[in-house]
Amino acid sequence: MRKASRVLSLVLACGILLVALSITGCTRHPNEDQLQALEEQKIATLAAEEQVDQVRQEKADLEAQLAKKKAELEKMKAEKAAVQQRLENR
Repeated sequence: MRKASRVLSLVLACGILLVALSITGCTRHPNEDQLQALEEQKIATLAAEEQVDQVRQEKADLEAQLAKKKAELEKMKAEKAAVQQRLENR
């Protein structure tokens, strides 16, 4: 009995899927509006990818500047400590 109900539910699900696909009216070739929408989406995607690349490059540049400034800060701290040490030894 259980097996029969499983088979019946599987057949019904396949039938519903088949009806849903036939109602949507799938065609082999897209119409002009769909092609235009696809082209616009491609252009928007390429622009977004280019913007992402620019932001990543800017991030890398800023990280390099930050590392440089941190190195300068450490150098200045070491120099300050050396000057203070010399002043204390006088």
